[in-house]
Amino acid sequence: MATLSPYEPRRDMRILKVWDYEYPWDVRTEKVCQALTSMGHDVHLLARNRRRESLTESLPEATVHRLRPWDFFGARLDAASQFPAFVNPRWIFHAHRVGRRQNVELVLVRDITLAPVAITVARRLGVPVLLDMAEHYAAMMQDLWDTGSVRFGDTIVRNPKAVAAVERWTLAHVDHTLVVVEESKERLVRSGVDPEDVTVVSNTPSLARVDEYAAIAAAESASSTADRSVRDPIRLVYLGVMEEARGVGLVLEAIAEVRARGVPVTLDLIGEGRSLGSFTERARALGMTDDVVRTHGFVEYSKALRIVARMDAGLIPHHASEGWQNTIPNKLFDYMSLAVPVIASDVRPVQRVLTDTEAGVTFRDRDPSDLARVIQSMYMDPHRVEMGERGVSAIRERYNWDRDAAVLKGVVDNLAQRGRPHT
Repeated sequence: MATLSPYEPRRDMRILKVWDYEYPWDVRTEKVCQALTSMGHDVHLLARNRRRESLTESLPEATVHRLRPWDFFGARLDAASQFPAFVNPRWIFHAHRVGRRQNVELVLVRDITLAPVAITVARRLGVPVLLDMAEHYAAMMQDLWDTGSVRFGDTIVRNPKAVAAVERWTLAHVDHTLVVVEESKERLVRSGVDPEDVTVVSNTPSLARVDEYAAIAAAESASSTADRSVRDPIRLVYLGVMEEARGVGLVLEAIAEVRARGVPVTLDLIGEGRSLGSFTERARALGMTDDVVRTHGFVEYSKALRIVARMDAGLIPHHASEGWQNTIPNKLFDYMSLAVPVIASDVRPVQRVLTDTEAGVTFRDRDPSDLARVIQSMYMDPHRVEMGERGVSAIRERYNWDRDAAVLKGVVDNLAQRGRPHT
């Protein structure tokens, strides 16, 4: 007779989710928490609290536990003391207090910044810890240094070598790691991580959200094409953080080149970041007025999607650095879900998806002339609408969160068997 395991899979675990920023909102954090809650788990989410919001908040996807403000510090010092700097004692105390009170059975941490906090607390509580590595954080920090985008204090808290060392320590101490693309898993395996301890759970949208996107796309495309003709400008959009390593600067150069050839084109920039001001200045220096390059700054996500839905192509011009070779941006699936054709640099994960789906085209990394060629070709392409439609079909059939959530469920169920004995 087979011996019964002292551990039994749990369907109602109490999970501590460690998130290093304000909440709401983050699209992946929300998706993961919603998926876990729909599986029957009780999710408790830790968050920063620089906005000094309520300490606890019950949301459909999780109960949020925000850091308690230190009024005696003053707002600015209090905000600085909340920085997720690997082993910040404020975070350790907060995570341990919430974890102990809620009697959690699994700690799930997003990215490297607070992974040491999560590991420390999980070991004190005697529970497994799961790392959700959405990006190659050390390489992303290297991008900031390589593009001259560092600021005061980055020498310590965003030092690529320090981050890489923390990553190595983290991977040796977590029980399992989630990554968003196969390329990231391959990198970890090459570094010595057991392939059985790494699972791909990508950045895809839920099918329910795809239905919402479809309604947005239908409404916005109907209103935006009513008075358009074939000679109207091709409308491009970039949605995301404004940083040099994300390639917005070369987009401006490419647009200037295309316009010099007589091709009408406009660009909408949606988002904020440390390089937004320099991009605005560069556009003006290239002779592009505000009606050619429109900067929106931060826009609420739902409103941003409505802007994107009116566009003819969505841009992902990220530099093909090690950081972008090991992640995949949410905007790729946003564009595809809205039936907006994609123009992207030849970063491997994005190029792989576009080749597989025929939902867009790529250009040579950091080559504005090649991007100009692609933009002109897209302007003249009578089949770009079909390109967008193929993107939607691919999301519904393959690249959706419903499939990824099922994979996440398998990981969590497996980790549950490593937790406390069922009594």
